[in-house]
Amino acid sequence: MAIAKPAQAAPVQVTERRVAGANFYQTSIDLTDRETVMTIGLANNARQANSNRVQNGDELFERMARRYQAAVITNGTFFSQDEQKRVMGNMVSEGRFLKYSQWENFGTTLGIKAGNRPEMIAARVDGKPDWTEHWFSLTCGPRLMKAGKIWLDPKVEAFKDPNVLGASYRTATGFTADGQKLFIITFLSILTLQQEAEVMQAIGCYEAMNLDGGASLALAQNGKILLPPERNLTNYCHLRWLTSGSSSGQTGLGALSKG
Repeated sequence: MAIAKPAQAAPVQVTERRVAGANFYQTSIDLTDRETVMTIGLANNARQANSNRVQNGDELFERMARRYQAAVITNGTFFSQDEQKRVMGNMVSEGRFLKYSQWENFGTTLGIKAGNRPEMIAARVDGKPDWTEHWFSLTCGPRLMKAGKIWLDPKVEAFKDPNVLGASYRTATGFTADGQKLFIITFLSILTLQQEAEVMQAIGCYEAMNLDGGASLALAQNGKILLPPERNLTNYCHLRWLTSGSSSGQTGLGALSKG
């Protein structure tokens, strides 16, 4: 995510907040600003995400932040702790698949479509998303909110890891009912999924889902590390400005990624 706009434009803001007893960094993204894009970055500047067939390893978060000097960089989606370090779910960044399998049917997907229109789909409840419609797409979970109400059913979404189901340091993302604001919340307090969902509801989310957390928790703003992770990451989300002549401007905001 690279940022070089005047401060008064403020389509991306990072603030420290305390809501419902939880401390967190709140990254607020104005989806009506067509020059701001969210994209997914991969470890070691790879073009394909780690999978059963592709292994590109992991990378120091500090190195990722130096490479992109973006407005905001944060951790993305879960990845396995074996040598393959496989990332969870299908990924689309700037309209290009970073990972695709027709068999993906778990977790919840945040997709951003043409015109910066966000959607959130839990595959085993709502049916699979059409990833080809997404300019940006990241699958993680569990889902926290649906249509303005807290919605938690991690077992239906195929989550079994006690590190996910128990209390932990967390990251979440969600958007408002009008689809004009997207939030990435980096929690500084240990929370259950229920507590996390309550905070997302309190800050005004209409749809929300959990992202990777724990030792992967990471946040950088304009190249400055606000929160370093405790391990190397395989994927991350970054926000940057479009440059003139970029084809990205035709579809608008792009992709989130998590490590």
